[in-house]
Amino acid sequence: MADKDKIDIKDVTGDVTGTFNPNTFKAGDDRFNPGNRIYVRSQTGYWQRVRKAMGWFFVALFVLLPWLRYDGRQAVLFDLEHQQFHIFGATIWPQDLTLLAWVFMIAAFALFFVTTFLGRVWCGYLCPQTVWTFLFIWFEEKLEGAANKRRKLDAAPWSGEKLARKGAKHLAWILLSLGTGLTFVAYFQDVFQLVPEFFTLQAGGWVIFWVLFFAACTYGNAGWMRAIMCIHMCPYARFQSAMFDKDTYIVGYDSKRGETRGARGRKADPKALGLGDCIDCDLCVQVCPTGIDIRDGLQYECINCGACVDACDQTMERMGYPKGLISYTTEHKLAHSETQVARPKLIGYGLVMVVMLGVFVYNAMSIMPMGLDILRDRNQLFRENSEGLIENTYTLKILNKTLNSQTYRLDVEGLPEYQWFGPREVTLKAGEIYTLPVSLAVDPFNLKRPTLDVQFVLKREGAAPDDSKGILRQPSKFISRFKMRCSRFRILRFHSKTLYQACCKA
Repeated sequence: MADKDKIDIKDVTGDVTGTFNPNTFKAGDDRFNPGNRIYVRSQTGYWQRVRKAMGWFFVALFVLLPWLRYDGRQAVLFDLEHQQFHIFGATIWPQDLTLLAWVFMIAAFALFFVTTFLGRVWCGYLCPQTVWTFLFIWFEEKLEGAANKRRKLDAAPWSGEKLARKGAKHLAWILLSLGTGLTFVAYFQDVFQLVPEFFTLQAGGWVIFWVLFFAACTYGNAGWMRAIMCIHMCPYARFQSAMFDKDTYIVGYDSKRGETRGARGRKADPKALGLGDCIDCDLCVQVCPTGIDIRDGLQYECINCGACVDACDQTMERMGYPKGLISYTTEHKLAHSETQVARPKLIGYGLVMVVMLGVFVYNAMSIMPMGLDILRDRNQLFRENSEGLIENTYTLKILNKTLNSQTYRLDVEGLPEYQWFGPREVTLKAGEIYTLPVSLAVDPFNLKRPTLDVQFVLKREGAAPDDSKGILRQPSKFISRFKMRCSRFRILRFHSKTLYQACCKA
């Protein structure tokens, strides 16, 4: 290929900080093999206490919500069969699912805002993959021992003890996975019916399938895949890293302070030995759930869990050095520059998120407890009945979104001296959808235009005139063949009709 046909490339690796560690997981021969395991060392410290507190809060919320009752039913229930989504006192119907779009957009911009500000803290502290992975690791530690013992146990030949420990671990994993699958399905089916029917094998085939499916996903992802999910399969790592800038708070290693790394005695003077504060203990690597060495610099595999921060701080404390060799910092701070927190990108994400949240709240507060859809007769725009009146036919679909029976009164606005053919009062059960055909008739003499804008009015019984949630209006059209007629016959027919109506009343 000629030089003129080559694409110009730019070398962007010149400013990479840190020293490459060939012993980390990233340099392994097979990064996609679940058998190439990371033996995560247990770690305590401030950030791990924060992470555990947030994780347990998330797990407790996830498990307890389906068991809460509200007004005689499950407080949070997404009833797909009946197309009803109950969230405590609110019931959302398919007609209101635009709210779901707003929720997704708010969540997306919240993720953009948090990621730009604090990096991948979602991944490290609240992501279900991370939370359940640490739960599974906890069972490993209790049943198989610390990281070194687990490594020796895997390398040892099969024995009764190994079989017992491995069996107990996998049994605990399976039970935890099964509980997770049941809890997830409980958001879509009444939990007080789901649990006894599942364990007595009386549940439907699809219910059992989905419970076992989510249990298998939990077992595979948190038990075997772990770092593979975070590194190779999760899309968040890719687009979150694109939102980083030099003012984003990340877990970073101060190479200027730490290098040159090396072992030394606790009472030795590192400056006299020509060493930095890093003693090369590799604890930061041993406690990392994704198996990276944070000293290699910023890496997309880092989930900002803070385990290496706590491990390094404890080492610094034992050595008598200042903490913060590994810390939550920014690239500007590492370069000893000023960090700009309130930057335009962050402010923009925040403003958009606030505006979307306001729109969501407004739409949520505007949800009507009833619904009215109007369908015109498509076969015939209008017809002239035996009395000479122009008649339009409509199909009204009335929806009771409440959990109690309701009586509704129907009316129409925008028509002069109309006649209503059909029931004007209906009673609907909770969640019932009622289809009501009606016709409206108007004397063409009273029509000033061939098409009139009208509004059907649905009023709940007992609703006050100023009750915005008790009266619903939906627009429609009334169509006629209006022509200016001033003939003697037309006037005569009008007067004859008036005389006939007067005689009937008398």
